[in-house]
Amino acid sequence: MKLGEPTLDQLRIFLAVEEEGSFGGAARRMGRAVSAISYGIAQMEAQLGVTLFAREGSRKPELTDAGRGLLPEARTITDDIDALLAKTRSLQAGLESDVALALDVMVPGEVSAAVLREFRRMFPSVGLRLNIEALGAVTACLIEKEAQLAVCGPVVGDHPDLERQAIGAVELVPVAAPDHPLAAPNVASGESRKHLQIVLSDRSPLTQGREFSVLSPETWRFADLGAKHALLKEGIGWGNMPRHMVREDLERGALVELDLPEKPGADYTLSAVWRRDARPGPATSWLIDALRDRLAQCTDVDPSVRATD
Repeated sequence: MKLGEPTLDQLRIFLAVEEEGSFGGAARRMGRAVSAISYGIAQMEAQLGVTLFAREGSRKPELTDAGRGLLPEARTITDDIDALLAKTRSLQAGLESDVALALDVMVPGEVSAAVLREFRRMFPSVGLRLNIEALGAVTACLIEKEAQLAVCGPVVGDHPDLERQAIGAVELVPVAAPDHPLAAPNVASGESRKHLQIVLSDRSPLTQGREFSVLSPETWRFADLGAKHALLKEGIGWGNMPRHMVREDLERGALVELDLPEKPGADYTLSAVWRRDARPGPATSWLIDALRDRLAQCTDVDPSVRATD
């Protein structure tokens, strides 16, 4: 027997009958006559050569084994069509089909999580690709056209292909384990150079040959901020960390903030950056505003640059 192809309308009728539990319920939901619902089911059964519902006597229609077997595929097809139509409407309205976002590892996790959760609610038809990098590797995602928007630090200055807008700043503080020699009071000038410094390294060549708050000639370098954090808590060296990431460690004494004469801590300015040849669309612009607003609510962000353009 040659199988026919059921229409999208027939699939929707099939799902409506199953979900409402009756032909009459499906008819009311779809604004059709009961006879139209019955005809649609009969046509679909004829196309596929199976019985979808048992309809003996006055009992409510119940799915047959074949009906239960085909139900997941019917749902998948209609869901995919609904998603296609939603994305088409978004494209017609000028909304991006997807956004590739690169975030600096210094962005507080609570900020990025809240913004991305709201993004999915606000723009369900827009795909989002997320990449988290450190230092120049964030900007490299834009330059290499792997991202449409980046939130990055100040390590890569003005670039002729990029536009930049400051949206906040994270405070970096020098920390070490409480038993580290630099945790003692009245540390002498230059003492920090005698101890291993744990440094965040750059995966990209954009900052090759440049150092950022590196005082010691002896360094261990990691592109993973989490690994750096773990080593610092183990007492292996000292280094700068974003305050939001070590706040609890400082409160319970697992780490201490160092009072070094060189004052290596700093405000790490966060900027929204995009390519000049690809202006932000509605969803991308929403991300910029939402990230700025969330950073403004974060207690570890410097208020002096929260709304800087």
